[in-house]
Amino acid sequence: MTQAPPLRQQVIWLTGASSGIGEALTDELAPRCKALFISARSEEKLRPLAAKHSNVTVITADITDESSLHEAASTIEKAHGHLDTLIANAGTCEYVDVTDFDTQLFRRVFETNVMGLVNTTAAALPLLQKSQRGYLVGVGSSVSMLAMPRAQAYGASKAAVAHFLESMKADLQAMDIDVSLVSPGFVKTPLTDVNDFPMPMRISAEQAAEEIVKGVEKRQWHIHFPKGFTRILWFIGQLPAFLRHRITAQMSRTDEMLQQQEKRQMKQQESDS
Repeated sequence: MTQAPPLRQQVIWLTGASSGIGEALTDELAPRCKALFISARSEEKLRPLAAKHSNVTVITADITDESSLHEAASTIEKAHGHLDTLIANAGTCEYVDVTDFDTQLFRRVFETNVMGLVNTTAAALPLLQKSQRGYLVGVGSSVSMLAMPRAQAYGASKAAVAHFLESMKADLQAMDIDVSLVSPGFVKTPLTDVNDFPMPMRISAEQAAEEIVKGVEKRQWHIHFPKGFTRILWFIGQLPAFLRHRITAQMSRTDEMLQQQEKRQMKQQESDS
């Protein structure tokens, strides 16, 4: 088994770097690695991050656009000839209202969270194979440990991410490429700032970045945090189904959503009359 290069010698590609965990990871990784390529759809948001670090290069890429990702990989190859670590952080989150079921919401979430990871991996894999010991890191979610209310799209997409990465770990071992799954709990980001429900044990993006880098340095298979929260989810997820379902049903906001739906229908009827 080939020895993994230390972080200070690594060329790293980080997606979804423009805000939240990705932005915090940029500041955490840049002083520790040889070269850091950061990508997102908006170059404008990435420039101020790169300006703080001499070894950070901005690449504009959309994870739902395969051609832009292959162009990004080509930029990395021209600069360094290989890639040591891919941190596939880009993703999205939307919650389902079962009283107003939206199939397009599912398509958007799966296209970004699942196919986005697949597209990014496809672009990066040839470069990871050229590393002394490549490393694929994918950001999932602790929600995949327990089926939660309103998480039909987001939770299912992150469960797919976890399954994808574990399957990749099995197949890439013979190629000397390591794989890690990151499962954060609630992290304060622009995505979670719009949530309208309690978020127990929420941590800052900076704390999340520290936890991820610690796990990346050790190449742990499962990097999950905050431990107090993820262990509770894991424990509930191991309970018999009837107990799990009783607990998650109590978390549901179905009654509230039904009331909101009734109000919408009444307003519609009033406007039609």
